[in-house]
Amino acid sequence: MPWRRIGRVGQVLPAMPYFEVECKGGVQLVRAVVKLEPGPGAELTEVAVPRPGPGQILVKVLATSICGSDLHIYTWNRWAQERIKPPLVLGHECSGRVVELGPGVNMVSVGDLVSAETHVVCGKCYQCRTGNAHICIDTAILGVDRDGSFADYVVIPQENAWVNPPALPPAVASIQEPFGNAVHTVLAGPVAGCSLAVLGCGPIGLASVAIAKACGAARIYATDINPYRLELARAMGADATLQVGQVDAVKGILEETSGHGVDAVLEMSGSTQAVQDALKLVRRGGRVSLLGIPSRPVELDLAEDLVMKGVTFQGIAGRRMYETWYQTRGLLGSGRVNLGPLITHELPLGDFARGMELMASGQCGKVVLYP
Repeated sequence: MPWRRIGRVGQVLPAMPYFEVECKGGVQLVRAVVKLEPGPGAELTEVAVPRPGPGQILVKVLATSICGSDLHIYTWNRWAQERIKPPLVLGHECSGRVVELGPGVNMVSVGDLVSAETHVVCGKCYQCRTGNAHICIDTAILGVDRDGSFADYVVIPQENAWVNPPALPPAVASIQEPFGNAVHTVLAGPVAGCSLAVLGCGPIGLASVAIAKACGAARIYATDINPYRLELARAMGADATLQVGQVDAVKGILEETSGHGVDAVLEMSGSTQAVQDALKLVRRGGRVSLLGIPSRPVELDLAEDLVMKGVTFQGIAGRRMYETWYQTRGLLGSGRVNLGPLITHELPLGDFARGMELMASGQCGKVVLYP
């Protein structure tokens, strides 16, 4: 049976068939991909419909995309073992339709098409109160620290709902979250008229190529070990691609820049070698912006490669809340960024394991799941 729609300020609206759910023993059940216990894998199972509390909204998920961190949780790597506490509904990148409002919600309406800002922040710490909520000291991440979006429905705080134009395709609305990571990284310094190197052509690196192109970068070099992803990088606008392991990427880029290096390096892979190479590739006085997360400590020659070169070396965490979201909306609305080549696979939610296999193989761009 359809649930009631709850309108603004507690207004009760006529019952609408937004969704129907299976009832067992009086409990309304829906599907979700759940990490039930420690170890590799996950299961598509039935869970009780989540209920929005004060200040929260219930979202019917229309599209949810797979992130590298989802793969880490699925394969149960070292990071996941230390961070994740099963049972947990996986997934965080998503878009959907608001179907129910909790008490006190006044920022969104039933029927809105929303994407999720996946970092749920405290709003009280020094970072939150000084415009840096994206590095809140008490952040909880959707699908990591609380139940996520690989499900028919997800509950998020109203502050985390980004209302989209009604015509935005759900898949594009879903990948705005990782796209925002790329926006934050690219726009962390000058771009127009600059030369950039993007190290690592996973989905966020690929998005960075398109964003840099749209923002007037003079020349974009893209590097990766995977020829499939280098082909995607060319489709996204890279001027030159270099396959690490087959060519000396540092030597090649330095030769093309007359030995000076590029104005900016965007390190998106988390590879120890790539982080070290970034400081070799950047010109004196340039910037290195790091979004990739290394799996272990990285040794650097700070004296020669950083201090004496006067390099700006900056860590990038997530998206600025909500400056990056407005920049993302502007870029997508400009028509200068084409995300078509980035979304390479679209699968039913039940085929999540296939999506994880594609991610692990590297033979994909962005994989989108549809409940």
